[in-house]
Amino acid sequence: MVHDKISGLLDRMSLEDKIGQLNQICFKDAEQMRYEVRKGRVGSIVLAGTATAGNDEQKKMNFDLLNELQEIALKESPAGIPLIFGRDVIHGHHTVLPIPLALAASFNTELTKAAYRAIAKEAASDGVHWTFAPMLDVSRDPRWGRCIEGFGEDPYLTAKMGEAVIRGFQGENSRKADSIAACAKHYIGYAAVEGGRDYGKAEISEYTLRNNYLLPFKAAVNAEVATVMNSFNEVSGQPVAASRYILHDVLKDELGFDGFIISDWGAVAQLVNQRVAKDRKEAAMLCANAELDMDMADGCYIENLYKLVEEGTVLETTIDKMVYRVLYIKEKFGILDNPYICKCDIDYESSLKLSKECADESVVLLKNNDILPIDKSEKIAIVGNFTHEKRSLLGSWTLDGDVGMVKSIAEAFVDYAGSNNVVLSQSEYLTDEILFHLHKVDTVVIAIGESHRVTGENNCLSKIELPEAQVELIKQIKALGKKVVAVLCFGRPAALEEAEPYMDAVLYAWHSGTFTALSVKDIVYGLINPSGKLPMTMPRNTGQIPIYYNYPAMPRNGMSYYGTGSNYLDCMSTPMYPFGYGLSYTEFEYSDINCEKDDISVDELRRGEKFRISIMIKNIGKYSGKETVQCYISDLYASMTRPLRELKGFKKIFIESGKKEKVIFELGFEELGFYNANTEFNIEPGEFDVYIGKDCTAKSSVRITVV
Repeated sequence: MVHDKISGLLDRMSLEDKIGQLNQICFKDAEQMRYEVRKGRVGSIVLAGTATAGNDEQKKMNFDLLNELQEIALKESPAGIPLIFGRDVIHGHHTVLPIPLALAASFNTELTKAAYRAIAKEAASDGVHWTFAPMLDVSRDPRWGRCIEGFGEDPYLTAKMGEAVIRGFQGENSRKADSIAACAKHYIGYAAVEGGRDYGKAEISEYTLRNNYLLPFKAAVNAEVATVMNSFNEVSGQPVAASRYILHDVLKDELGFDGFIISDWGAVAQLVNQRVAKDRKEAAMLCANAELDMDMADGCYIENLYKLVEEGTVLETTIDKMVYRVLYIKEKFGILDNPYICKCDIDYESSLKLSKECADESVVLLKNNDILPIDKSEKIAIVGNFTHEKRSLLGSWTLDGDVGMVKSIAEAFVDYAGSNNVVLSQSEYLTDEILFHLHKVDTVVIAIGESHRVTGENNCLSKIELPEAQVELIKQIKALGKKVVAVLCFGRPAALEEAEPYMDAVLYAWHSGTFTALSVKDIVYGLINPSGKLPMTMPRNTGQIPIYYNYPAMPRNGMSYYGTGSNYLDCMSTPMYPFGYGLSYTEFEYSDINCEKDDISVDELRRGEKFRISIMIKNIGKYSGKETVQCYISDLYASMTRPLRELKGFKKIFIESGKKEKVIFELGFEELGFYNANTEFNIEPGEFDVYIGKDCTAKSSVRITVV
């Protein structure tokens, strides 16, 4: 039925009409947009005016103008096909969630799905049909500003969080007015850019491409993601935008993706910069023949495809397939039948509640020398450049967030404990003024961080150490004999080697959205028991990068992540804090790890049999709390080098003080298999050690055998 409907539309369309459906324009002069839509030259509008919309001021959405443009498309354009409106709803709309990297620290997929369902409703009510998220780039380099948009260094965690976001955006019924199409980006390997330099070169072998970077996109396709965005980088010397192998053969044929591919902003024209196309016309030819379906913002398709078809260098049958996919998504999300924006009632109280819960579970307690939580009656001081900051708490890629809903850390603490118990300096930067106010207190909360302006697209750093002024302030306060609670509001992991010894407690608050400050206050005062876990390794210093937990077995010392050697003469080789790490105000005891069946054959695993491994978790502390129980595997012998440890399961559970709970993980074909040298996903006979614990350094283990 759907096929017949779309085929009928295609049969009535001229070649010009078809090419128009493959052209996305940016949100610009209203009269120019009216003209282009009327001429049938537009299939989509990206509701942004610049490529780096995450940190540039963007126009607020105009409800009436969007409906007017839609009416022109329906009634005045030759084909009468409605537009699809896209906007960057990355981690919130009016209500802002933690940046994706911070949200990954929650390890809570159900909460993530519910939160993204809420912000999808907000965005849909403002006219957004389609968002360019989630970002599924597996990132091992915190210098890269866009690491904040993804879910960290691990393919499994990235896949699970990405799936939750997709299902949240798209809902149970994609045709409902409050569902919006998701976009898995950046396909593929964009985060592997050398030196953390955005838009740079990424050198990736086929083996690494498939086992590290492809798996989250495979999960996204299985979650029925509507669209995929190509990455700017090259793989094996070929830019992804022009790679038929990567876009068509792997994504569409092998993985079975049936939505459409959108180029990243200007990626078609940029083939000229990459010197694989001599001009914009050849760039359009290369991308169309790779079946990159829609051209974002640079106009290469609309300028050149008609002539390319006339010349026979691009077949009209190829154009038909590309247009079919675009129309299929418009049909799937109800845009062909219900194109106009319909304002609906939004439960903002529910959105706000979910945003607060996300922030509560994203904050990571990295260190606590028994000084947290603090009693409400204790007199403390708050100093640092984030004492009064609001905007940067929302993070990068916040186009529509309401800063008026945000409290500063100072406001949150004073509102709760009172101005008599919270001392604030009159200056955030004059050290002598700050120190003058500290003689009346024993505990100082130092709220420091980085601006949202130095994270996100094209905002990369050569060093991720704390600025010298911040380190010096911490040292001076500690020299006064004060207890120091560091609240760190960064988008990326920061290198803490120099400053950490002077901190008695470290709370990594990230840029956690609308409720960052309230969540920090609740954790500091013990109203919330922290439960966040690191989704990226925290290096000691910039020189350790790249440092990640799932590196392969090596002939000698290698990376020495797990303390089995040393590769630097001037620095410890272990991380500052490992992947999956995070403290609680209570203690969890792991015991009685057990596997129901020690060996299963390859054939049985292919038929769906699984190893069932259980462990007992007991809360032996005085607080009730949440624990993220993590399951890792280590393949002891294989045809290719395999990671020393790989995350293959996690479960976040709540356990009351003194209570215990059994947690069970199942490991089957998908968890134990990998892509081999022949690019086949398969499972090999051999032994695996399975580790279950609080982070990637877990000690409790059991051995299983695939026969």
